[in-house]
Amino acid sequence: MIYKNPVVRGFYPDPSVCFANNKYYMVCSSFQFFPGVPIFESEDLVNWKQIGHCLTRKSQVMLENSVSSGGVFAPTIRFNNGTFYMVTTNTSVAQNFYVTTNNIYSEWSDPIFVEQDGIDPSLLFDGDHTYFISNGTDDNGNNGITQCEIDIKTGKKLTPSKTIWSGSGGRYLESPHMYKINGEYYLMAAEGGTEYGHMITYARSASVWGKFEPYEKNPVLTNRNLGGYMIQGVGHGDLIQNQNGDWFVIHLGFRQIDQWLPYHHLGREVFMTPIHFGENGWFTAGNDGTTAQEYEINGNFTQELKKVYTFENTSPDLEWCYMRHPDSSKYELSSEKYILHGTDKTIDDIASPTFIGLRQMDFNGEISCDLSVIDGEAGITLFMDEQQHYDLAVRNSEIGTEAVLKLNIGDIKHIQNSVKLSGNSAKLIIEMNNFIYTFKILNGDALHELGSAQTKYLSSEVAAGFTGVIIGLYAQQEGCKAEFTGFRTEYK
Repeated sequence: MIYKNPVVRGFYPDPSVCFANNKYYMVCSSFQFFPGVPIFESEDLVNWKQIGHCLTRKSQVMLENSVSSGGVFAPTIRFNNGTFYMVTTNTSVAQNFYVTTNNIYSEWSDPIFVEQDGIDPSLLFDGDHTYFISNGTDDNGNNGITQCEIDIKTGKKLTPSKTIWSGSGGRYLESPHMYKINGEYYLMAAEGGTEYGHMITYARSASVWGKFEPYEKNPVLTNRNLGGYMIQGVGHGDLIQNQNGDWFVIHLGFRQIDQWLPYHHLGREVFMTPIHFGENGWFTAGNDGTTAQEYEINGNFTQELKKVYTFENTSPDLEWCYMRHPDSSKYELSSEKYILHGTDKTIDDIASPTFIGLRQMDFNGEISCDLSVIDGEAGITLFMDEQQHYDLAVRNSEIGTEAVLKLNIGDIKHIQNSVKLSGNSAKLIIEMNNFIYTFKILNGDALHELGSAQTKYLSSEVAAGFTGVIIGLYAQQEGCKAEFTGFRTEYK
C-alpha cells in the first residue's frame, strides 16, 4: 500500500519510536504544554493513535514560568526486559531524567535524574549494560555526542561522561541515538538546526565507545536543497524495523504554506522514510537521501486520516493540552460542553491561564463553536506563543457585550474589529487555508465578518521557537464563566 507523509500531522516534533508486545510506540516533545510527552500506538507504523502521556503529574516535571518553546525537549522511548523507559530533558531547569512503566496504558514513575548535561538524551541497552547518550559536554570539557554507562535502577553514573563523536561538521549537533545492528554500533544524530538546513547523519563502530567512522555520504537524509518543495526541515529521527524486516526512520519535518513561500505554522510533524542497508552494512534513506510525500510499504491496510475533531470524539486527557500546570478547578469538561472559569492570568502571560488547546492538524478547514460568556472575555485563540496569537472573542465591557478580533504579532497588540452583540452569546467561526485565517461571528441571524489575518505571522519564521499553532479555548478575568458547546474543527 501507499502511505502519505506526514504520518502524524500538526505540532508533534522530535519523534522517537520503539517496538513492544507486537505494537509500535512513539513519543514526541511537548515543551511548555501539559500533560507532557504524548504517547502514540500503532500496529503498522502508518496509523497512529494517541493513548496517553508520560508526564501527567506535577511531581514529574516543573513547568512554572517555562517560556514558550522551553520545558520538555526531545524524548526517547525504549523497551527493555518488560519495562518502558522515556528519557528527556526539562530545559527550564537544565535536567536530564527518565521515567518508567511496566504498563504503558497506566501511570509512569517519578523522575530518575542523570548527572550528565546536554539535551536530547537517549538510552542504549546492550546486554547487562545501559548507556546514557546526550549532546553536550563531557567530563573533560569536550563538546559533542556524550556518553556514560549508568545504573538503570538509580540513574547513577558508572563511568565518566565521554564525547564519542563530534558529527560531520554541521551546526547544532543533536538528537543522538545508538543502535546495535548485526554486531555493529550505529550512532545517528541530527545537524544543521531544526529548520531548513536540518539533516540526519550517522557513523558506526565495532565498539560502543568508538572510534566512530562517519558515513562517507553524510547527510544520509535531508531536504535542505529541495527548493520549491513543500516538505522541509527533515531531521531528528529514530530507526525502527517493522515485523516484515523492513527498516524506516521516523523523523520530524514540516510543511511550508506553499512551495515557494518559506513559512510554516503547523509546527514540526512526524514523517516516515524507508531506509535500506547495503551489503557493506551502511544504509541509505529515502529518494537519494531526501524525503518524499508518499512511499509504498508492504502490508494490506489503509492509511486512515481523521478530518473532524469535536468534544465527543476527542478526550481532554489525550488530544487536548494545557499551558504549564493548570488549576483543575477552573475547568468543567464533558463530551457535551467545556466550561472555563477565568482568572487574572491571560494568554499573554508566562503563566497558566485558563486555556485548553488542540493542535492545528492541517491547512484547510473550518473551526466553529457556540460560546456564551459571563463577566469577562473568552474565545478561540490561534496560539503560537504569548506574543503571536489571533483571538476571536466575546467579552463584556462598559458598552455591553461585544465580539472582537484581536491580532497579536510581536509587540503589536491590535484590535482589528469589534461588533456589539445582542445577548451574551454567539457562534465563533474561523475559516482556514494555507495563507489566511478568516474570522466570523454569527449572532442570532446576523453573520459578521470581523476580518482576516495571514498565517505566516504565526509561523516559526516570524515567531521563532519550536512549537506550532494550537487551537485554544480560553477564558480570562476573575469571575468570568465561559461555556463552549458544539465545538467542531473539520479539515478539507
